[in-house]
Amino acid sequence: MVKDDLLMAGRVAEAVQRAGGRVYFVGGFVRDRLLGRENKDIDIEVHGIPVRTLEEILDSLGERLTMGASFGVMGLRHYDLDIAMPRSETATGRGHKDFEVFVDPFLGEEKAAMRRDFTINALMEDVLTGEILDFFGGREDLKRGLIRHVNDQSFAEDPLRVFRACQFAARFQFSVAPETTALCSTMAVDALAKERILGEMEKALLKAAKPSVFFEELRKMRQLSCWFPELEALIGLEQNAHYHPEGDVWIHTMQVLDEAALLRGEAREPLWFMLSALCHDFGKAVTTEEKDGVIHAYAHETAGLPLVERFLSRIANEVKLKEYVLDMTRMHMIPNMLAVNTRSAKKFMKMFDSSVCPEDLLLRAKADHLGRRTPDTDRAEMLREYQPIEEQLRSRLADYRRLMENPPLMGRDLIEAGMTPGPIFTDALAYAHKLHLAGVPRDTALRQTLGMYHKTERTEKHDAGRDAAPGSGDAAEN
Repeated sequence: MVKDDLLMAGRVAEAVQRAGGRVYFVGGFVRDRLLGRENKDIDIEVHGIPVRTLEEILDSLGERLTMGASFGVMGLRHYDLDIAMPRSETATGRGHKDFEVFVDPFLGEEKAAMRRDFTINALMEDVLTGEILDFFGGREDLKRGLIRHVNDQSFAEDPLRVFRACQFAARFQFSVAPETTALCSTMAVDALAKERILGEMEKALLKAAKPSVFFEELRKMRQLSCWFPELEALIGLEQNAHYHPEGDVWIHTMQVLDEAALLRGEAREPLWFMLSALCHDFGKAVTTEEKDGVIHAYAHETAGLPLVERFLSRIANEVKLKEYVLDMTRMHMIPNMLAVNTRSAKKFMKMFDSSVCPEDLLLRAKADHLGRRTPDTDRAEMLREYQPIEEQLRSRLADYRRLMENPPLMGRDLIEAGMTPGPIFTDALAYAHKLHLAGVPRDTALRQTLGMYHKTERTEKHDAGRDAAPGSGDAAEN
């Protein structure tokens, strides 16, 4: 399909050239072509002809689509091709969308490129000749691995560019230019919509080899406090060096995040999985203390849940996402602890049954272990060290999955056996589930559950009869 889009871009360019204009590939498509990276998002910009002329050209080539009339953006049905005209923008507020846009087909290539955020995104490539227009040193910045803004004034008008700079740095493993970092540190980002923040962070979490770069760059810009205060609180927070030789909680969290990035392709919910890696130790900010010269953070996995919930509410609305990340935070220490300290099958079954996603929980446990690496520690050696633990956890999970394939006792089974819905029935159903986790055969579990139900029923009837007898209970008091 990309080939068809490119062919159509060429047909548009030929028609525009006949009308006296020029067409350029712009933005990320040019950048990624020069980097040798695939980019299926093809944007072209049409210069030197009136808007109406472009509309007529597109009408002659297919069914014209208007995707942003006020922004001069059009398209053609069945083609994934954004067709824009040069425009200038003036900020009207503090938000990402607070702009007044002026479409100007005769603005000129350099002025049109000047509104771009970074030099590497301001490159233009003539669709017909392949000529690269580079007014701001973008090609050199690509070679240097540098994220550098184009224009002080226009850049500062859009605060979302703070986060775009960081996610580009993470995705391309580039560094942010000192002057861009300095400018970003002066920009207010509090008026941005949460969806925009999550969108930029998601690109870093899912596309970057080292998502930690996104947060490290935000730290350099002093831009963590507004949207990531729970993360900022981990900077300089010391840990017990016996368990965490790598350094403070910030360092550990960043290393776990990068280890999780190597595993996210195996995760059932990649974005949620990465967010759980980011949030897992928030609780250490409120539990860390030193006693008798030893640093500890008891119960940080539960103490951190309100902090995680507050953070997630700030950036997202999805209920299932919150449930997943909170559950993963609560349980993140359990797999490795059980693998080292117990061989009780029942405890493993209970852990997996309590987890919202057992497979992802084990991936998180692995990332947590590998996130304790010092600069002189061989990662391959850590993997070999962890292998027996991982094999044990995977074996236990396989046992759990096989167990779950056996049909458990359901409420209807208990009713058919003569039980009546009510408080005792609810307790009996929970008891039956425990027996199922313990691997008790279904028929045996039903007999034991019936026994538990009738015993509890007799006890309650006996207690009720005793309480009603003359002279018993409160009646004797009177």
